[in-house]
Amino acid sequence: MDPATIWGTRWLNCNQPIAKKYMEVVCKKQSLVVLAADKNNMEDLNQLIDDVGDYISALKTHVDLIDDWTKESWMNFISKAKEKNLLIFEDRKHGDIGKIARDQMGGIYDSKSWADLITAHLISGPSILDGMQEAWNSVNKEGGVLLLAQMSSEGNLLELPGYTDSVVNIGKDHPACFGFIGNGSRPKELIDLREKVGEGKMIWTPGVNLNINDAELGQRYGDPEKAILSGSDAIIIGSGIHNAIKPRDEAVKYAKISWEALMKRGA
Repeated sequence: MDPATIWGTRWLNCNQPIAKKYMEVVCKKQSLVVLAADKNNMEDLNQLIDDVGDYISALKTHVDLIDDWTKESWMNFISKAKEKNLLIFEDRKHGDIGKIARDQMGGIYDSKSWADLITAHLISGPSILDGMQEAWNSVNKEGGVLLLAQMSSEGNLLELPGYTDSVVNIGKDHPACFGFIGNGSRPKELIDLREKVGEGKMIWTPGVNLNINDAELGQRYGDPEKAILSGSDAIIIGSGIHNAIKPRDEAVKYAKISWEALMKRGA
């Protein structure tokens, strides 16, 4: 399917190469699902890719959760993900000044060399975007930052007046900003966020699950279809898939829901 036809104004206005790649992968797989692979060992991570890699478009990782991490095993895992045509999204949530964020993308985990997308808070100011872009530039890699404009956890301080607006105003004009993390559990907040963001950046949303009983430790869940219809461009699913008795069946279900919602939303 032609991404320009499916995505319409989003395709025309999201000019980052990594954004175009994501939209192309979505059309090939007919899935707007990002799997939150919150596992703590390499065997489980590799098994997830084998089970559901054909039905998701990106993989959200926490590299520092892995108990048996080695550089070799991690790069083999990344290679397997790439064979499944998955974008790698490291949910690092950088929050320091630009120089430190840049250097943190090196080190033992060296996320600048393999992460297509990385999350960041903007609490330290716009230099964090400059620093992260420098890190990717140093290895000649295309990458993008997802700024946390909203969170789905109960009582989070991003809900304080003015914070989301400030994040959006800075991120909209910065070339390193791929888009924003929105609150998938609150459709009205997503609609408001999309109006602020416009058509030039992505919005990806956690806080989405067909089973609201999976919520724990302050998490809030919303409906995946409503999230897409409210302006989300990706639904980030964790326990709804990887804790299921049959993860593949659940991944197929979420993919179908997300794709049909995109078709319903229209270009």
